[in-house]
Amino acid sequence: MKKLYWRPQRLSLRLLLLIAAVAGLALGAVETVRVHEKQRWYGEKLQAARLALRAFKALKEERLRRGLPIDAETDPARSGLIGELISPVTTNTGHLTAKQTSINPNFAAVVVELLLRANVKAGDTVALGFSGSFPALNVAVLAAVETLRVTPVVITSAGASQWGANQPTFMWPDMEMALLRWHIFSHRSAAASPGGIDDRALGLSKRGRNLVRGAVARNGLPLLEVRNYDDSLTQRMALYRERAGDAEIKAYVNVGGGTTSVGTRVGRDLFSPGLNRRLPRGPQIDSVMTRFVQQGVPVIHLSKISKLAQDYGLELQPRSLPAVGQGKTFFREAYNPWLAGGALLAIVALLVGFLRLDWGHRLLAGQSHAAETARPEPMI
Repeated sequence: MKKLYWRPQRLSLRLLLLIAAVAGLALGAVETVRVHEKQRWYGEKLQAARLALRAFKALKEERLRRGLPIDAETDPARSGLIGELISPVTTNTGHLTAKQTSINPNFAAVVVELLLRANVKAGDTVALGFSGSFPALNVAVLAAVETLRVTPVVITSAGASQWGANQPTFMWPDMEMALLRWHIFSHRSAAASPGGIDDRALGLSKRGRNLVRGAVARNGLPLLEVRNYDDSLTQRMALYRERAGDAEIKAYVNVGGGTTSVGTRVGRDLFSPGLNRRLPRGPQIDSVMTRFVQQGVPVIHLSKISKLAQDYGLELQPRSLPAVGQGKTFFREAYNPWLAGGALLAIVALLVGFLRLDWGHRLLAGQSHAAETARPEPMI
């Protein structure tokens, strides 16, 4: 003889609340308990950041050896990579916040990520545009290309903005030469221009212009003498092509706001910090960056440093040198897939059990007055 039993026509409120509570707890657990997920190219990034840190320390020692003190107020990390407010070779204004934020070896890891996202591979050739305004970022880029075994063609603007490498006896060409001499890096600039307005150091005193030229000369670099902005642009593009030889230039990396590299202040702000594959909207300012993008060459624009740091989870204005391996470029928070999957299975099991398999009715049988008084639905 078959047994007949009855279940309520609708699910009780208590069961619905129970399912909702379990779902809420599961959602809270998934949102709270995150895991740190290692990012792509982790090993290369770590290697580049370590190399950059080594270069930072070497430059600090060299600065102290030359008798140039470090101002703890403007350089709280005591990196030795922050210059003066003003000096005879200061070409432009600068932001101390950006300069302090740039003192982070993990920017080398950011550059590794940007180069690899631009499909640059070992053995490729890239063009680099440096100025003296952000020596720490120049170091980061050199550390990245060394790590990836990429061949760079570098053109430097020797002058520097406020707080950059603007100490006349220790400018960027001096730093670059020291790093080469100590075998930390194996590449250096192919040529250097005076920098500043029109890439001719306009606005500097005669003494300042002589000091800039002296820094280029004592480090054995060819001086890029230009007549005006357009001439600087033409000479730079020609030099990149000449030094690249038969190799295709796979990417262009700009550091800071070198006039002809970015296209004055207007051109600098049109491009986004990071990787650019297309021309920005707005007025087209002829520049090295613009010409490379027009030729289909990806451009990595290292400007707006605070935003770039925030995008990659790097500390703003660190009070000490950040440890290697910090930032979103190394690790990103992600949901725990096991926890999320378990929570989903638990909710689905409750729904199926209570709605289709009658678990709820059995659980509450004899306890729920509502279930007993509800109009029953016959089942066999």
